[in-house]
Parts: sequence; C-alpha cells; structure tokens
Amino acid sequence: MNDDQLLRYSRHILLDDLGIEGQERLLASHALVIGAGGLGSPVALYLGSAGVGRITIVDPDVVDATNLQRQIAHDLSRLGQPKAASARAAIAALNPDPLVTTRHERADDALLDRLVPQADVVLDCTDNFATRHAINRACVRHGKPLVSGAAIRFDGQVTVYDTRSAESPCYACVFPESVAHEEVRCATMGVFAPLVGIIGTIQAAEALKLIAGIGAPLAGRLLMLDGRAMEWTEIRLPRQAACPVCGPH
Repeated sequence: MNDDQLLRYSRHILLDDLGIEGQERLLASHALVIGAGGLGSPVALYLGSAGVGRITIVDPDVVDATNLQRQIAHDLSRLGQPKAASARAAIAALNPDPLVTTRHERADDALLDRLVPQADVVLDCTDNFATRHAINRACVRHGKPLVSGAAIRFDGQVTVYDTRSAESPCYACVFPESVAHEEVRCATMGVFAPLVGIIGTIQAAEALKLIAGIGAPLAGRLLMLDGRAMEWTEIRLPRQAACPVCGPH
C-alpha cells in the first residue's frame, strides 16, 4: 500500500481482525456483482469504498426515474445510462483504487461460466429465480462462495452459500428449481427504500469477511428481516443430500 492508501484505509487497518494484511487481501481481490439495482447499489459502493481491487458489475438494465427511490448508486444525471456503468461512476467518485469493469447484459450460463471462475466472491443482487439459479449453478461448478440477498415490500433475507464446505447448502437446496415459486418484483409489489440498503450492506459485509478471512460467515444460516417490526429471524439451512446441483452425482 502507498501512503494515500494507508490513510484511506486507516480505519480498517486499526481493526485487529483486519489490519494491513486483511486490507491487502481486499486490494488483491476480485468481486463479481450481479445486479446493480437496489441491492447492488450498496454492495457496489461498500465494496468499492472498502478497497476491493477488482469489481465486475453485470446488469442488463438502464437507470430509470423509478429506481432513484432506493438505488443509491444512481442519480438524475445518469438517467438512461446502463446501471452497471452508473454504478462504476459512483464507485469512482468515492475511491479511484478499484478497477471496475461492467457488462451491460443479462447473466446467462455462458457469461457466468466466463466470469465466475475469475472472482473470489460472487454477490447475487438480482430479482428473479431463473438468474439466481443460474448464478448458483455456476458458483457450485467453479467452487466460489455466493452471497445472496433478496428484498420485497418490507421483507428481506440474506445468506451465504459456500459449497466448498461439506455442510453448507447451495441455493437450490433451499429453493429447488422443481418447485414453482411466486415471482415477485419491486415494479409490481413495491419495496421499502431503506430495506434494500440494509440487506445489501449485509451482503457487502459478508463478502468482505469472506475475502479477508475474518469472522464467521452466514453459510448455513438464513437471516430474515421483518422491516415493519424490525425483527430478525435466523434459520439454519442444511445441505440436501439429494440436491441435483450440489449433491453427489
């Protein structure tokens, strides 16, 4: 680290669990962020401000006026721009250190098989089951930890899927593809603005912990938030032996 970085990251360096070595791990790391909306905004900003060295952001959408109520990486000056590029500009305004690359396209199997192997951690900030399952399959195939978040109305949830551990489930263990889940989206159901900030910030924290090798990750534990009552519930998530994605084949 140079003198500017020692100053910028001094409050991280003061943490005994992190220190200079942990900060250097962040600077040398690569995070893949899929989705640059309500969850992806705080994820991108905190990963960038914390000094993650390389950040790849994937999102097929452009910034719309209805996004600005909650998607804090975007502003009025970037309406109509690709969300991934807008998030890159927001990170650059906070910290010039990270190398941020963007993909203005949907995260399909082919793209994920190119990008996931390059990352140290993957963050699912999407809003549909098909993409979530595709991300999960890619993370299981390539042995990468996945930080998953979701938020709708006043309800949020966040966990880590890390099948490098024999006990940790994957996303399909909890939400099997064979089961029809109701597709809910902010555009039709609404979402409380700070909720995505709460969940996205936890996603960023879990990713930083995984990269730096500190603390206990949320692997095997699902945190659920009732935003009306501001009450958290934790559920233990076992791996399913018969899971078609992470089970023995």
